Amino acid sequence: MSAYGSLTEQVAQISDILNAISILTWDARTQMPPGGAETRGQQIATLSSLAHERLTGDPLSDALVSAEGEVSAEDTVRLRVVQSVREAVDLFGRIPPTLTAELAGLKTVSQGVWQEARRQADFSLFAPYLERMVALNRQLAEAIGYTEHPYDALLLQYEPGMTASNLQGLFGDLKAGVLPLLEAVRASSTEPRWDFLTRDFPEEKQRAFNLHLAEGFGYDLSRGRLDTSAHPFEISFTRQDVRITTRYDRRYLPMSLFGTLHEVGHALYEQGVAPELTRTALTSDFLGLYAVGGASYGTHESQSRLWENLVGRSRTFWRRHFSELQGTFPEQLGDVDAETFYRAVNRVSPSLIRVEADEVTYNLHIMLRAELELALLEGTLKVSDLPEAWNAKYEEYLGLTPPDAATGVLQDIHWSAGLFGSFPTYTVGNVMASQFFGAATLQVPGLTGALAEGDYAPLRAWLTEHIYRHGRTYLPQELLEHATGEKLNVAPYLTYLNEKYGDLYGL
Repeated sequence: MSAYGSLTEQVAQISDILNAISILTWDARTQMPPGGAETRGQQIATLSSLAHERLTGDPLSDALVSAEGEVSAEDTVRLRVVQSVREAVDLFGRIPPTLTAELAGLKTVSQGVWQEARRQADFSLFAPYLERMVALNRQLAEAIGYTEHPYDALLLQYEPGMTASNLQGLFGDLKAGVLPLLEAVRASSTEPRWDFLTRDFPEEKQRAFNLHLAEGFGYDLSRGRLDTSAHPFEISFTRQDVRITTRYDRRYLPMSLFGTLHEVGHALYEQGVAPELTRTALTSDFLGLYAVGGASYGTHESQSRLWENLVGRSRTFWRRHFSELQGTFPEQLGDVDAETFYRAVNRVSPSLIRVEADEVTYNLHIMLRAELELALLEGTLKVSDLPEAWNAKYEEYLGLTPPDAATGVLQDIHWSAGLFGSFPTYTVGNVMASQFFGAATLQVPGLTGALAEGDYAPLRAWLTEHIYRHGRTYLPQELLEHATGEKLNVAPYLTYLNEKYGDLYGL
């Protein structure tokens, strides 16, 4: 066997371990009894330690050195595999195995406690676990290393090439464009009707309709499934098994509807990875010990936001699909037409809940969370003071004060899962989504007409060719430039927001 063959076989085994962790994680979030949290955490810690040991062990290191000398610069895919493994080996060589195990074990237990704390709206139940999670992430940042800010080290796991300084510039550009638009919307006399969204929509009918749309987008249910969880997510165990979840509110239809479309966007990415990349370093994020096939979390989010918003919240989409929704809920939507529904689901109204936020205010939710993460990692904000700081940020950014912790500081799963540094990728994804969609519109003949007919295959084919099939072959900025000819650029996104909401609100 060649050195490269030996390397890829060992990488495949590590990938199997990461996918086993993902299966245990999916089970913990969807159907595991609460009493299983502690032992599940131990199981995941054991597997994470095993993956760490294999990444830093002599057999892999020896094969890697030999493969580095064997692979030529012209062989792009093999070279990227070797580079990805080298990055992971060097990174985890700096991280103590005990830290990897402790973080992995804490995640599962912490998520269970978070769910109960959220149910009771009692932050004090979760606070000790969050304090430990913050401390461990500080240790992780120090182990990884950074030049300017500990946040830079954590961002490396989710958005390679991004730094806290870059983010502040990105956020500044977005604020300069979004805040005047929000002010203009607030000053407008236009107020879309939306009362019908809070009528009684039976869960099973919601699920059936959501699956209908998911399959229409191209989600392959022979390689996927839809379940229920406290917080919607997508998770994959290779391209052959890509699962999504959503959550339901009988009195608020958009929650499950757009939650499902969002996760379908993630799932299409994972199902669209080239088969030959399965069980390679290009379908697993070894830097974060995750089974994730995309170029970065931001790139992944670009696809969830593209399908959820640029397609799923468009006027074109509801002109085509509203009659189907109305047929599913004839009593609830009998006095509503497609245009009224379109305006309702795009209504701009600052909200407490991030996953229910409109497109104009959504990034403000992300910015305030990123600012709180920075403060926690710097030590300028104590976990015990987090609820008060959270409420102050919501008042500053959105003019709202959460009535309780469940709708405030406890609403997201991310901190309980240790995902410090992941929130900004939602905003990066929003920006990328407009760039990708704009490029597809220019490059695919008749795409606008196809979307109007409910034919999503041409768009999916372009995304598969330019994004999905590559997995982690390219760095995120490389992939963006290959597909669009541009670096990360907020201008197309701000143009999209201003044109869409200028029309909706007569600005």
